Amino acid sequence: MPRSPAVPYGDGIYRRRIRLVARGDSVRADLEDDFHRFGVALRHDGERIVGARGESFRFPWATCPGASARIEELAGLPLLARAADLAAHTDVRLHCTHLYDLLALALAHAAAGRVRRQYDVAVPDRVERRTAPTLHRDGELLLAWRVEGHRVADPPPFSGLVLRGRSFLEWIYASLDADMAEAALVLRRACYIALGRGTDLDAVPSADRITPIAGASCHSMQPGIAEHAHRIRNATRDFTARPEALLRE
Repeated sequence: MPRSPAVPYGDGIYRRRIRLVARGDSVRADLEDDFHRFGVALRHDGERIVGARGESFRFPWATCPGASARIEELAGLPLLARAADLAAHTDVRLHCTHLYDLLALALAHAAAGRVRRQYDVAVPDRVERRTAPTLHRDGELLLAWRVEGHRVADPPPFSGLVLRGRSFLEWIYASLDADMAEAALVLRRACYIALGRGTDLDAVPSADRITPIAGASCHSMQPGIAEHAHRIRNATRDFTARPEALLRE
């Protein structure tokens, strides 16, 4: 896989914004970062999903919009108190990762009866495998980690927590309240997506070229789909110096 980044790497910041807004029996969830701009529109009856629709505005692979059908198939699912609980009802690997995350957050948002929530994440480019990601929720700093490799070095109680694997989910939901656990889940995802800034993925013609490394990790990486998942070139944005542009359009 090419390692030369598409944007200058080392002094920049990966940024991700997620916005959740409830109106009556519906929730609108939107996400934008360097590589993606997705949305989910959820309707519910107070207990279950009545209808859900995924929207793809900016995406890395030509097949990404096809994952919206997977979101629509989840009508009838109950509202979930925890975003991570969606995994018990469907296989995340068959979905677009980001549409899946938005739906999971929207379900928890509806179950909690919240009106509005916004996450803003910043992950500075890694230097010697180290970074210091932060997460703001509704404008207030909530999490500030120091990450080395795949492990949180500081602060407590996160010190020593390995970001990869099931153990992360088990620990956050056993040790944190639901709101803080959700924020940690959002920050962990961003820490991994941010690594894409260090690779020129536009040089990869189709997703099947990287499935030997990434595996069948999402809709576009599935056998029979990856071969047709052609790269959408020049879709990457750099929000290092302009966080206010996220979800502006």
